[in-house]
Order: sequence, then structure tokens, then C-alpha cells
Amino acid sequence: MEQSLVIIKPDGLSKKTAGKIIAFLEKENFKMVACRMFFLDKEKAELFYKEHWGKDFYLPLVSFMSSNPSLVMIWQGDEIISGLRKIVGNTNPDMAEEGTIRKMYARDNRHNVVHCSDSTKSAQREINFFFPEEEIYNWERKEYKK
Repeated sequence: MEQSLVIIKPDGLSKKTAGKIIAFLEKENFKMVACRMFFLDKEKAELFYKEHWGKDFYLPLVSFMSSNPSLVMIWQGDEIISGLRKIVGNTNPDMAEEGTIRKMYARDNRHNVVHCSDSTKSAQREINFFFPEEEIYNWERKEYKK
């Protein structure tokens, strides 16, 4: 079962879209396996986004992500990385397809409400950045039955 990190960014929380985004992901049959509200201070934001260092959007991104808390989650599902990329939509909401999360809730390509991992390698690095293994729930252990 594949996993991906999903972050509802500071703008997503301030716009009160977290519940809608979570419901959107649950509707796709993905399962949340870890969740935490997290404040990325400037140093942690720089470290998390270090792969973008030197790009023109790096400093504004670090500033934005360290401005307020985010909701950081791990989601699990079959082919979740490609599935999430499709339903989250293009980084620029003006270029995102209708019905995608960013088309519905994002303001612009910097304030785009949500982050999701773009590869299995990125997912593993991002998950390890935020969550120790013992905080990740394993749904295979047991599932609630009515």
C-alpha cells in the first residue's frame, strides 16, 4: 500500500477548507494513517524545502509556510501518489482542471492550499521529516466493523 504526505497549508487552514479537503480525499477511498497540526518555523521550512533552494519561489515559500500552522497528514491507498496529484491539480489554480482541490480553493500558485508528495522517494523523505514510524497507524492491524 503506497503512502503520501499531504499538507493543508496555512492558507487552507485560514480559509477553513481542511474538512472539505479531508472529505475529498476520503471520498477517493484513501485512508489517513497519521495527522498532526504543525508549525514549521523558518529553519524547519528551509530544511523541508531545501531541494528548491536558489529558485525564485524558495524564500517566499519558506516565508509563507512559516507564517501559520499547517495540517500535516499521511494518507495511504493504491497508487495514491498519482491519484493525489490528479485530484489536487496543477500548482497554479488557473491551470488546474475543474473539480480539483486547487481549482476550487487555491488563490494562486504560491497560496495553493495543499501539498502532496510527487514521488515515492519524496513521500518517504517527507513522511520521515514529520512523523516517527510509531505514530503511523497500520490499518491492516484491525478495521472497525459495524
